[in-house]
Amino acid sequence: MEIADFEALRTPAGREALDAAAASDVSERALLATTARLRARFPAELVGAALVQVRLRARAAAKFGADAARMYFTPQGLEQSTRAPVAAHRAARFAEYADSGTVLELCCGIGADLLFRARAGVPGTGVDLDPLTVAVASANLAAFGVDGIARARVGDALDQDPAGYAAVFADPGRRTARGRVFDPKAYEPPLDALLALASRAPAACVKVAPGIPYEAIPEGACAEWVSDGGDVKEAALWLGGLAEGPPRRATLLRNGETHTLAPDPALSTPPVRPWGRYLYEPDGAVIRAHLVGEAAALVDGGLADPRIAYITSDVLKETPFTAAYEVREVLPFSVKRLKAALRAHGVGALTLKKRGFAADLDRLHRDLRPACSAGSAEGTVVLTRVGEAPVALLCAKPKH
Repeated sequence: MEIADFEALRTPAGREALDAAAASDVSERALLATTARLRARFPAELVGAALVQVRLRARAAAKFGADAARMYFTPQGLEQSTRAPVAAHRAARFAEYADSGTVLELCCGIGADLLFRARAGVPGTGVDLDPLTVAVASANLAAFGVDGIARARVGDALDQDPAGYAAVFADPGRRTARGRVFDPKAYEPPLDALLALASRAPAACVKVAPGIPYEAIPEGACAEWVSDGGDVKEAALWLGGLAEGPPRRATLLRNGETHTLAPDPALSTPPVRPWGRYLYEPDGAVIRAHLVGEAAALVDGGLADPRIAYITSDVLKETPFTAAYEVREVLPFSVKRLKAALRAHGVGALTLKKRGFAADLDRLHRDLRPACSAGSAEGTVVLTRVGEAPVALLCAKPKH
């Protein structure tokens, strides 16, 4: 999309075209007919821009809920943007710290974090290299009436001076045309350059990929892994005045509630024990933050294998940091044994999970499907190992 086409969407004619596109069927099967009908009323470039926005807004609903219908996006900006619950969580922390000071945001993208901080009352200036992206960010601020306290402008992140700002937030690019980038040195800009710049501010936060190597976390930083609805989406490095608290933590956002788990040196090494009545699967943020021992202590559990993050216990305890399964049977792994167990337990709807186990789950699911043809119960097979021995656990939802 060209910037002129996007700016045309914000004119009265553009808003009319956008409303007409939003009220139309934009599915693949109807797209040609919808395009032709809209082009009878509006210029082709305007129709194209409107349809792009409507389809992006539909995709964005998973991240932004009802707000997506008022927002503007670019494809790359949507992929990179922070989910609404995570942006709101982070904005609240900036609001507590900034105390009316302005936050400088580097690589602001379409402005999601800028927007949520502004809605929390935190003034901000966002900078991005791409003029179209900056135009989209500005439109999002205006759409929610916060363009009076936050703004976006074109600029190179590494050319910015954080002097005079209360804090810095940075969201470096972690995608290329070939997909996700996992090496912090390949971020755009590179992580070490951003950290050097951010360290000149009184406080800072740098958004990073959840799989960031521990050796890339600077000394004195607080590393936070965030899970939204059980899905680990990102991590953040809090620096300076925002680094107070433990050196790492797992934050879970679920149903409007925030749950945080922090390290306890006395619990960092969980006991190793035989399989018990229950299996607990830690949330991905807990695993990334190396807090499996702390999660095990919450359920009076231990690990069947010290290298694999499955917790087992003889008691059923509810905690937001783990998902619980009742263990019905533990088997040395073989397809034949699994088929017999599935038939014996009347399993019809099967879910497969694995950790520390090399298996093609799609193929295994096909191999096991005949054994589930007559069953009606729901079952979960967990594939893992103890030492070098592969095992399969047939599990069910626990009865509370």
